[in-house]
Amino acid sequence: MNDYQMALIYDKYSSAIYRAAFAYCRNSADAEDITQETFIKRFQSDISFPDDKTEKAWLIRVAANKCRDMFRSARYRFFYNSVPLDEAKLVYETPEESAVYHAVMELPPKYRIVIHLYYYEGYTVTETAKIIGKSETAVQTQLYRARKLLKKSLGEEMCI
Repeated sequence: MNDYQMALIYDKYSSAIYRAAFAYCRNSADAEDITQETFIKRFQSDISFPDDKTEKAWLIRVAANKCRDMFRSARYRFFYNSVPLDEAKLVYETPEESAVYHAVMELPPKYRIVIHLYYYEGYTVTETAKIIGKSETAVQTQLYRARKLLKKSLGEEMCI
């Protein structure tokens, strides 16, 4: 793979991978690190993908695994300081979108990632299950519980 091909792949998927990593770890610096590590792994591996959707799913899965590894690390457990959401440099179209996004960010990680993949990235339950390595039933349950938590925090009028 040459530099041009790597740049094309990075440009095509970097924002989606960053958003997925940020949804998981809620820290812009860690999300940037995970995005870089994900692309390093992609460029070091000699994998060919049948289509763009498969490649994107693989990259998101790698990013999710790197996030889980980070949460297990001693650095995270003992020295973790998250960046406030206001410093994340995220742009919202409307105040409602901002409220929903902040409510999603307050969910536990296992709910955040399924909400992000399902609603923000547009994956189906089956695809989300494959990406995060869970059963479809587990993903459906997590989506149900996440929606319930969001309904509770946002109120009836702003439900997803």
